[in-house]
Amino acid sequence: MSAKVYFSRTITPEKVLELFKLLGKELPGKTAIKVHSGEVGNQNFLRPDFWKPVVDFVGGTVTECNTAYDGERNTTEKHRKAISLHGWDEYFDFDLLDAEGPDLELPIPGGKQIQKNYVGKNLRDYQSLLVLSHFKGHPMGGYGGAIKQLSIGVASSFGKAYIHGAGNPDEIWTADHDSFLRSMADAASSVTDFFQGSAAYINVMKNMSVDCDCCAVAEDPCMRDIGILASLDPVAIDQACIDLVYAAKDDPGQAHLLERIESRNGTLTIEAAAQLGFGTKDYELIEVQ
Repeated sequence: MSAKVYFSRTITPEKVLELFKLLGKELPGKTAIKVHSGEVGNQNFLRPDFWKPVVDFVGGTVTECNTAYDGERNTTEKHRKAISLHGWDEYFDFDLLDAEGPDLELPIPGGKQIQKNYVGKNLRDYQSLLVLSHFKGHPMGGYGGAIKQLSIGVASSFGKAYIHGAGNPDEIWTADHDSFLRSMADAASSVTDFFQGSAAYINVMKNMSVDCDCCAVAEDPCMRDIGILASLDPVAIDQACIDLVYAAKDDPGQAHLLERIESRNGTLTIEAAAQLGFGTKDYELIEVQ
């Protein structure tokens, strides 16, 4: 059965909220709203004012986790300063999920690469999830979207190293690359299992650099902005974004972004996620003016 993916070429905060409403999804209880807080120095991440209408409508708590690499977000103290610098706590209630340990361990009984996932322990305080993703390239994953937010994004600092190392955090930068990609899919499945379907996803194809928002020094965007997508299926929404990149044949920056995605075998993460069964690559793209 195909998944519905709503799509608009208009990129505004108000259109984000409109597409979310089209999903018709009630997010029960306390909602964690996962964003990317943006590495200090990065020019491409989506700012809190862009997300404000949908966050206010949902009424949830904006969340993040610490990173596993050197920078301005790898400790709770530094990350909180970055959150304030970028204005997140001025706009929203903000919860750094792994501000204090111990981590929450989620089982992955069907995992192909890893069988457990380590996430910020505060995740247990929430009954539903809204994932707000900036779709773009990524130095290691090839691309970043909903699945990356579910996996690396929700993982604690230790959990990020565990996923990158395909189960061995000591091999965070040296593990077999495809094993890392499959580990991301495994980790994402544990988060979708945790919320038992009480989740929704929005991807914004804007400021599309080959680099991630985790890069303090990132390339400027190479492709023209494409639009906003919304779905209840994290696999379908990422596949739709990839397909839209391939369809943008008249964009002079397309080849550069595709080289990044293809050279990192980025779509393996989507394939692995579909095989795990927490989403489908088959979707109906519903365009909204």
